[in-house]
Amino acid sequence: MGKISSYRDLKVWQLAIDISVASYEVTQSLPREELYGLTSQIRRSVSSVAANIAEGYGRENRGSFVQFLRIAQGSLKELETHLIIAGRVGLIQPIVLSELLERCDENGKMLGALIRTVQRSKVDEQDRG
Repeated sequence: MGKISSYRDLKVWQLAIDISVASYEVTQSLPREELYGLTSQIRRSVSSVAANIAEGYGRENRGSFVQFLRIAQGSLKELETHLIIAGRVGLIQPIVLSELLERCDENGKMLGALIRTVQRSKVDEQDRG
């Protein structure tokens, strides 16, 4: 694994961006009357995932980073919920929904692992101090 010098180097952020692009593509085909409904909700929640990862990283404080990673997890769950609703009302094809939800699951697992890693390194740091 290479050196992490920016939030853009984080695989979890990169996947969040990929999910954002895919979600924007999906919402482009939603009916116009959903522009201020599900389209807006999906776009806001998906963009919040990557944005919170970046913002937390930029705080340069482990506690803040963990807090923002948890917010990103919440936004990811919000996204999943909006996608499921869109799928159930027939606005997103089942195969597309399934693929997006799989990517969301992967991103959620990565977020959880990163949270544990950051928390563990905080504990290790305290033990050395």
